[in-house]
Amino acid sequence: QVRLVESGGGLVQAGGSLRLSCAASTTGRTFSTYAIGWFRQAPGKERIFVARVPIRGDSYYSDSVKGRFTVSRDNAENSAYLQMDALKPEDTAVYYCAADLDPRGRSSPNDYDYWGQGTQVTVSS
Repeated sequence: QVRLVESGGGLVQAGGSLRLSCAASTTGRTFSTYAIGWFRQAPGKERIFVARVPIRGDSYYSDSVKGRFTVSRDNAENSAYLQMDALKPEDTAVYYCAADLDPRGRSSPNDYDYWGQGTQVTVSS
């Protein structure tokens, strides 16, 4: 079992930055054995993939955030992070972190086993 708690959302002007955190508590398997994905959901829209960090190897990003967002993890802290730079109004959404039993991580929200409650990010123009 994994419990995930996101934090760090807020209101920022276009061009600004935010850093989201995802704090995990686990029973059984350790945090280091889960891939972590970040997703976002805008009002009236589906939840979509943003980025993922596997247990090892390269991270992967959606085209819409590539070059602006950076995903990372700190297994010693049982945490993952999403650094968001050069934010745009279209980045406005609720952001979720999720844990995947597949060590590579995947891009469909249906593949993820555990979810946080989400954190709101609002980018003003």
